[in-house]
Formats: sequence, C-alpha cells, structure tokens
Amino acid sequence: MCGRYTLTVAQDDLEARFDARFRDASDPDSGSDPSFAPRYNMAPGQELPVITDAEPETIQHLEWGLVPSWADDDSGGLINARAESVAEKPSFREAYQRRRCLVPADGFYEWVETDDGKQPYRVSFEDERVFALAGLWERWEPKTTQTGLDAFGGGVDEETESGPLETFTIVTTEPNDLVADLHHRMAVILEPDDERRWLTADDPRALLEPHPAEEMRTYPVSTAMNDPSVDEPSLLEPFEPAG
Repeated sequence: MCGRYTLTVAQDDLEARFDARFRDASDPDSGSDPSFAPRYNMAPGQELPVITDAEPETIQHLEWGLVPSWADDDSGGLINARAESVAEKPSFREAYQRRRCLVPADGFYEWVETDDGKQPYRVSFEDERVFALAGLWERWEPKTTQTGLDAFGGGVDEETESGPLETFTIVTTEPNDLVADLHHRMAVILEPDDERRWLTADDPRALLEPHPAEEMRTYPVSTAMNDPSVDEPSLLEPFEPAG
C-alpha cells in the first residue's frame, strides 16, 4: 500500500516539472490554498497537490482518501486502489474511466515488522527526482433531504452541512524487487512519457506495472514520521534502528 509520501521541491520547480501552475489566489473557485511548501510527511485526510485530467495545466489541492460519488456520506475515504481491480470495482470504476490524476511525489514510506515494532522506510530515486504516482479522483456532493412543509404543503429541500468534496486515491500494484523486501504492494510510478497517457487514454491499464528497481533506493527513517503532525526535513535523514 501507500500510506505516506513526500514532496520536498520548491513550488517553482514543481510547476516546471509538470508544466502546470497552482491556481491563482484571486480565483474564487480555487477552494484551497494556491501555494505550496515542501512536505516531508503527507498523510491521508490532508489536502495535497494533484493534477487532474479535467485540468491538466493546473495543480490543485484535493483530499487524500477517495469518496465515491454515490457514497451516502463523506466518511471512510479510500487511500489506495488496487491496479488489478480498479477498472471493475464499484468504488473506483467510474473514476478510472473518467477521472484520473497525477499525484506528484519524490518518495514514499513503507513499514517493516521488526521485533521492536514497525520500522518505517523511505523509498525514492537515488537522485531524488520528482515523479508522478497514478491516481484517481472523485467529486462527492451532499444529498438533499426533505424537511418540514412549505406554504403549499410540500417538503422543503435542504442540503446537509457538508459541502462538495473532491478527493483522490493512489493506485498500487505488485512491488518491484526493491520494495518487495518492505511490502507486498507499491504505488504505481509513471514514466514521464506516460503521464499524459494516464490522463487521456481510453484504457491505460498497461501502465499499471511496478516501476523497475534500478536507480531507486530505500533506507530506514525515524519512527517520528508515524505521527502525521510531524512534517520536517529531519524525517528524510537515514536512521539506524537499535540492535
């Protein structure tokens, strides 16, 4: 699975890498902070940068944890989608057909069971380059409910307190030889030449393969990153587990 990741580049570099821009602060429909600061511990439930097929020239913030459009409420967001079933599973099928996105990252974390508990490891490219994870996104609208009587004896439609919510999930696949030592799944890393294809192809399932392990590395990091409120550069430093 992919439960935490990093994106530590400056905003200008991120925009240049994807030839896309964050929404302008003056845009009344932006719905989120248009700026970006390096992140070292990106976690589910947070609003994080993605590039959607609907606006491929814009980087926008969506909440990590996909809520299907047909869900009764906006709870229980799904942070990962399995590549093997993403085209058929009801929670992801419509998003896979119509709403794909790129999730910028420069590393992600996995955990290994040890005698002393779970040890987090960071996975990245040796040159720390930015890459895109394959993602899906959705827009969930609150249902209206009929309450009370109007002047003509009919019910009055009222929206619930929750507003529209845009969310995303990260697609996972079998691990490559490097990640297999850490976990039985890994996030789908797209080659740069395949990123637009992921957004536009009718059926891009051929892209959902494990990325080759060459040029990638993994190393243990501090268990401080287990706390999603800790988001600082020191989390990237190699950590020597006790024993």
